[in-house]
Amino acid sequence: MPSFRTTVALGTVLATACLGALACAPADSSTTGSAEPAAAVGERDAWEGEGYPVTLEVCGVEQTFTEAPERVVVMNGASVAEVSTLLDLGLEDRIVANAQSYGHSEVKGRAEAIDKLPTGDVRRNELQDFPRESMLDLAPDLVLSTTGFGFRSENGFATREELAEAGARTYIPRTGCDERAAVKDPPTIEDSYALLRDLGAVFDVRDRAEQRIEASERHIRKTAAAVREATTDQGDSAEDTPDVLVIFANMSMGANPYSSVAARGIWNDVLAKAGGRNAFADASDTLFADLSPEQLAAKQVDAVVVVAWQPGDDADAYARDLLDAFPQWPAARDDRYTVLSDSIYLGPSNHLAVERVAALLHPDAVR
Repeated sequence: MPSFRTTVALGTVLATACLGALACAPADSSTTGSAEPAAAVGERDAWEGEGYPVTLEVCGVEQTFTEAPERVVVMNGASVAEVSTLLDLGLEDRIVANAQSYGHSEVKGRAEAIDKLPTGDVRRNELQDFPRESMLDLAPDLVLSTTGFGFRSENGFATREELAEAGARTYIPRTGCDERAAVKDPPTIEDSYALLRDLGAVFDVRDRAEQRIEASERHIRKTAAAVREATTDQGDSAEDTPDVLVIFANMSMGANPYSSVAARGIWNDVLAKAGGRNAFADASDTLFADLSPEQLAAKQVDAVVVVAWQPGDDADAYARDLLDAFPQWPAARDDRYTVLSDSIYLGPSNHLAVERVAALLHPDAVR
């Protein structure tokens, strides 16, 4: 089980939204702005333009960039979306302090690359993030936070206004502008692409961002087409769509033994594109459902996706124990599970999760 600190940090923000199983800080208009997309004003011009200036409205705050940031600080928020996107765009040399980390990745070498990034060598708080004074001491010119939580004074962080006065611009992915709205209207893979495009514009590497997006879209189209062809040939209907359990390994977030069952989130878009659906999408109106063994046993589960997030997690052992606990599931009968990590939520690698899940659910179509 994660430590209290780690669980709260993960509970603060995962997949760029507040986890419903833990208490969320109240919305603060000075940090979260409206529930409109982060780059709602002028986003198309910023994405399709060339050079500078670049103007983006980021969660209610309009900011203009006249040059590429050179001192970037990446806040924790229990996310790797922001730091992974920077790495995918080849911008690791701009990072002066990174608080994001993850024990696993579907991208070879990514977890190790993240671990090698500078950490700023400054004091962190109990969430392993940069409090106000430590942040200001880093003298950043751009600060990335997973949600507005990282810019709230009541949480001990430097506000966006304070950072602006110190010469730093700030960025929050559009799904993090309003955590509650993100749960009601969960992010999709398109939001991962928006993050790539926003940072591509800010650092004037738009072509690189579009190349990454086009490659991801191409992989997903190929996978989805193979699944459609196979299921059509087999005469499958909507009722035949496999029901999938997505669960985070070794994570306790509630009163029941299975409190880390993924309900509402970007993973549902990943499952849909892979030819599946979340068996527990309606089990909670939050990102995670806190379920009893009886509630899990009452569902037909055709396949299991275990999300490994902690260093040292033996996700395969966790999956086997889970299938042994519910032998009545078709997933247990067929030993049908896979292990994923950062590709199943916001970030530049959702196509890898789509491919892996599709191969699990439709092995004859995707090999």
